[in-house]
Amino acid sequence: MELVFDLRWRVLRAPWHQPRGSERDSLEDRSRHVLAVSLEGRLCGVGRVHWNSPDEAQIRYMAVDPVDAGKDVGSRILLALEAIAREGGALRMVLNARQTAVSFYSKWAYADIAEAETLFGCVPHRRMEKRLQ
Repeated sequence: MELVFDLRWRVLRAPWHQPRGSERDSLEDRSRHVLAVSLEGRLCGVGRVHWNSPDEAQIRYMAVDPVDAGKDVGSRILLALEAIAREGGALRMVLNARQTAVSFYSKWAYADIAEAETLFGCVPHRRMEKRLQ
């Protein structure tokens, strides 16, 4: 898991000078993780899903190594997370997307439903959701 946390920190926290450890939370052990690995065995991307209720799952900590941007890594992770949520009985998927990622999630039929928290005082997020059934 340390490679997962390192990628999450490098992509999601380090650019905003956040400390190591801020890339994880108390739900790690109760979540399902998806990893994208290259044919050479290099970690390319990660994502996580956990349940907020029996019928609602939430995606967090989606991160793709910048070297692999534009290679459908994020899309493959997202589809795998959705499949896990469906198999677990979720009817709805929610997430908080960085403003820069809203178009990515919109492409996969996520609706932008509300403003979400602004991380680190400078990274605006939008609450998005998708019906899974």
